[in-house]
Amino acid sequence: MELGYTLSGLIVGLIVGVTGVGGGSLMTPLLIMLFGIPPAIAVGTDLLYAALTKAGGAWVHSRQKTVHWQLVKRMAMGSVPGSILTLALLNAISVDQAFLSGLITSTLGIALILTAMAISFRQYLTRLGRSHFGFLVKWRNRYVKPATVATGLILGVLVTISSVGAGALGMVVLFMLYPRLPAVNLVGSDIAHAVPLTLIAGLGHAYMGSVDYHLLVSLLMGSLPGIYFGSRVGKRIPDRFLRPILATILILIGIKLVA
Repeated sequence: MELGYTLSGLIVGLIVGVTGVGGGSLMTPLLIMLFGIPPAIAVGTDLLYAALTKAGGAWVHSRQKTVHWQLVKRMAMGSVPGSILTLALLNAISVDQAFLSGLITSTLGIALILTAMAISFRQYLTRLGRSHFGFLVKWRNRYVKPATVATGLILGVLVTISSVGAGALGMVVLFMLYPRLPAVNLVGSDIAHAVPLTLIAGLGHAYMGSVDYHLLVSLLMGSLPGIYFGSRVGKRIPDRFLRPILATILILIGIKLVA
């Protein structure tokens, strides 16, 4: 079974390396539906897995000066309190395992569907964010700071419950709120923000006993080389083919989990 976990980590790592998304979106449902891991264990383990893997990416972006730290701070002002409050709520209702499992599964399904939509319509939403016309631009310019904090709050709750959303959903909103920032800076800022969020959420799940450390090590053994090789070959594979396939897979899994 450990070999299966490592192989799954390798496959997901390759997909993340090629497409830039799909870590929690694929790993958590894979652990639940294929290996029968309890939802709480799958989410808690995946959160620490994400924190460790994204820490390396954040370090690289920081050295390349492609992290907008003020933006990261604004996001964290919402996501960190949101994650802590969500963890406190989950800990309070942890006695009802059936309810907790149902909550995580349903939230995960909704998060997957939203992530798939974000992947599918990212270019359209990005153009909308870069538009210089309409009331949306005026609203964005006036309320961009509180909107960023509110985005962090929503992501904090969603990621803590389902481990999904920090990547694709966060990037779509950032593209709309900060259209003048270079894409590489938005990517670096999103990755840097995901590190403290997933670490705090993961440690909270570890405190509640919902982290499998043997599973975590097995996944990392596959995902770290997978991400490396995926990043190397990603430029050779057309993005227009990969993203629709990934979005379709996420929608099908999300509908199954919600249903």
